[in-house]
Amino acid sequence: MAKKEKEVIVGLDLGTTKICCVIAEVRDGGGLDIIGIGTHPSKGLNKGVVINIESTVESIKCAVEEAELMAGVEIESAYVGIAGGHIKGFNSHGIIAVKSREVTEQDKERVIEAAKAVAIPLDREVIHVIPQQFILDGQSGIREPRGMSGVRLEARIHVITGAVTSAQNIVRSVNRAGLDVDDIIVEQLASAEAVLDTDERDLGVALVDIGGGTADLALFAEDSVRYTSVIAVGGNHITSDLAIGLRTPQVEAEKIKRKHGCAMSSMVRRDEQVEIPSMGGREPRLISRNVLCEIIEPRVEEMFQMIHRDLETSGYLGVIPSGLVITGGASIMEGMPEAAERVFGLPVRLGNPKGVGGLVDVVNSPQYATAVGLLLFGDRTRKTGERKPIKGRNMFNNITDKMKGWMEDFF
Repeated sequence: MAKKEKEVIVGLDLGTTKICCVIAEVRDGGGLDIIGIGTHPSKGLNKGVVINIESTVESIKCAVEEAELMAGVEIESAYVGIAGGHIKGFNSHGIIAVKSREVTEQDKERVIEAAKAVAIPLDREVIHVIPQQFILDGQSGIREPRGMSGVRLEARIHVITGAVTSAQNIVRSVNRAGLDVDDIIVEQLASAEAVLDTDERDLGVALVDIGGGTADLALFAEDSVRYTSVIAVGGNHITSDLAIGLRTPQVEAEKIKRKHGCAMSSMVRRDEQVEIPSMGGREPRLISRNVLCEIIEPRVEEMFQMIHRDLETSGYLGVIPSGLVITGGASIMEGMPEAAERVFGLPVRLGNPKGVGGLVDVVNSPQYATAVGLLLFGDRTRKTGERKPIKGRNMFNNITDKMKGWMEDFF
């Protein structure tokens, strides 16, 4: 970890639009205080996948140096987020006979291994195994079976897999930037750590993390993950629509989206005007902000309709009475919760990260939800025992240890 008297934890969010490094100090009485943050435009990543390793390494170095400078520490390792269309989740089920009529830790591990024993293609590897519930002699809804009497133990779990090469390239990029990888965490689960309340997760809620390249979905019910998915539409698609529709450079389109964008044209006054820079040295133009919103609105609606269809197909649309929580950089735009409410007909709120102290005002925005969630995840898993940093090809050698830590977090 950091070369400092107090222990620090580092979260590294590798996004399509930006790379964010957040450093937190572990308090003596427990909890985390943010002491440093660094961001840098992401060059070398597309939809969560490394497409240029040199550019990715440079972007990571810049974000890390900025965070180190603010925190006044030198860091050596980080918890790293992983995302992209290659991330897939599925539910599985396993059954074993209890050997001694009393469920032990070994029985619990064996039934999870049995549930995990499904055919996975050679180019994919397990990233997370998350228990949903245990069933003992037909009695369902058990969260912790250890010490209970029974003869037949079943486990229902959620397994998240990723492309081996995509994950290895992320680890290799971080290693080449001079850092070890403490763990890799799927980004929507990290965001959920930072923005969801326990009662929401228990009742049923869908988290949508809208980044630059993708919208990552995680559905929780009865305080456990039920469904995960990745939709290949994000904030960059809105920027591209604006660049084409307004005939302005991509960089300027991004600035216009951030400053004047709105996902609901009905929320904009007709007399509002926006200056649009032209291309090829031409004079800037003035257009109605309503025109701007009419370009944005169809793309946002399409994105939420894709998420709606995905949830409908999964069969979980009816188990989210708490509604949706949207987070991520693209969710900040005005009118996003209202646009989601119109599509889903459910309550929608914006998810700001919480659960940390220190420089909270600096990270009090949905765009930092993943980075803060990585810190919270790291704080909980560090208590399970000694970490073995993941390096290069051996990145999945520590998967079993990692699963144990994740399982303890959910039970």
